[in-house]
Amino acid sequence: MRNLLAGTVGHFVEWYDWYVYGLLAAVFSSQIFPSDSPFASLMAAFLTYAIGFVVRPLSGIILSPFADRYGRRRVLALAVSGMALGALIIGLTPSFATIGYLAPILFVLARILQGISAGTEGQSAIAYMVEHAPANRRGLFGSFTNMASGLATLAATGAAAIVTASFAPDALAAYGWRIPFIIGGVFGVIGLVLRARSDESPEFEANALDDQKSAPARLRELLRNHPKAILQTAALSAPAVAYYTWATFLPTYANLTSGRDLSSTLAGSAIGLVLLVIVVPVCGYLSDRLGRRKIFPIIGAIGMIFLFFPLLLLLQTPGFGIYVLVAASGWVVLGIWQSVYPTIQAELFPASVRVSGIGFAHQIVIAIFGGTAPLIAAAFVGAGQPMLVAVYMIVIVALCLLVYFTLPETGSRAPKATVSATDSIAVILSEQPAHIETLNPDAAVSIGSPQN
Repeated sequence: MRNLLAGTVGHFVEWYDWYVYGLLAAVFSSQIFPSDSPFASLMAAFLTYAIGFVVRPLSGIILSPFADRYGRRRVLALAVSGMALGALIIGLTPSFATIGYLAPILFVLARILQGISAGTEGQSAIAYMVEHAPANRRGLFGSFTNMASGLATLAATGAAAIVTASFAPDALAAYGWRIPFIIGGVFGVIGLVLRARSDESPEFEANALDDQKSAPARLRELLRNHPKAILQTAALSAPAVAYYTWATFLPTYANLTSGRDLSSTLAGSAIGLVLLVIVVPVCGYLSDRLGRRKIFPIIGAIGMIFLFFPLLLLLQTPGFGIYVLVAASGWVVLGIWQSVYPTIQAELFPASVRVSGIGFAHQIVIAIFGGTAPLIAAAFVGAGQPMLVAVYMIVIVALCLLVYFTLPETGSRAPKATVSATDSIAVILSEQPAHIETLNPDAAVSIGSPQN
């Protein structure tokens, strides 16, 4: 339970700090990035937001092999520390009117720090959670990572909604927007303590005894031996373009296209997010019984393809209930996709390159599609073509769907002691509990029998 809590709470802290920036960018943009045009200030804020995504693949590629070499727990502790520090820098940076260009510079530095942290978090947390899971609960445990990110999005959206509703416009712009960031920094300390006291995953420890390759050697092994798994992992992650649009830009989209009040759209998004938090673990639980590939990523992708355009079109109809319906419907199909992709990604790679493999593919895709999602959406809206936001998401998800049909069925109810069936040191429990043998016959060891 302690390890499950460390992985889940730490992941929550990471993504709360990450999402709150995008949600409040429209509030603080004129304070940190002043301009004659409010739209130009907003674009500058989103460009700074995107910088964190640019850094993420560099961090994911360079640092992920260290998690495979030295352990998931150490990297996770460093990640949550960096994210929290970045949140505190953003929350405590004076306005442009007070310190001039140092204000946007500090924001850029904070986003770089958060990008490095996020670039090591996702894949390390996925591996950590799945490797700690019982063999018949990996879908459920893997879903906890995205449940935590959903809770983080909900908390960030709720915090943004509370401060926008509680402060007058001048007070909100001056200091009210800072409160959620400072709270995120405090959360980070809690996450650090939990992770510092957690245990390393048993599978990593078993693999580390057998595999002493350096971090660069692991990266070379990944690229040489697992190109198909890298492509499949990238396709599993690419619908993040829709997640980031829904999480960080949908309230602003509704505000810009239909004149809805920003505080009411944030509240509506928070209501819709409740469904995401419910759907993700339920589908993760079901994937341990029904299988992973043939139901969840495919149905989730089909739902996004058919719903996104009519949902954004529906936003042209006024009313708070309409907005809640749109937000909630999007979160349901996103939740179906989100529920199982972390576990599938973990099961595609052996332990020796698991974090490296997920990080390499996931972070590059997130940087390209996730980080630019609010920026591209804002550009479409600014150009007078708001429905192109839906078209853009649909095209990307449709391409991912084609790859999903190539996925192997990784779910299994067999008492398999390792996450990946292709792991060279994978061990499978035999019918006799006292006997364990490896998939590699040359390395077979019988536990409980005499050894010469």
